[in-house]
Amino acid sequence: MAIDDLSNIIGYAAAFLTTFSFLPQAIKTIKTRCTSGISVLMYCLFTSGIFLWLVYGILKEDPIIISANAVTFAFSFTILIIAAINLRKKNKVESESLLLNK
Repeated sequence: MAIDDLSNIIGYAAAFLTTFSFLPQAIKTIKTRCTSGISVLMYCLFTSGIFLWLVYGILKEDPIIISANAVTFAFSFTILIIAAINLRKKNKVESESLLLNK
């Protein structure tokens, strides 16, 4: 087996494992819409980083980097949107509660 073949196998295995590690969280978040334990700032930074990795992969024409980061971006962006919506709802409820208690 050539070293290039081995490095591609390792690259795809790493990409598969790290990318699909997000699947359980994405499924749980989509089903329950619960994001109380998720930091919106962390997911914003993480999703931005994944997007930049995707752009980098496209510029380098690297299918491993492109495929892994395209899927991870979809998962993390979905979680980020749900978390942001929940944060907005929470802030609205807290604001209304403050107004009612005055």
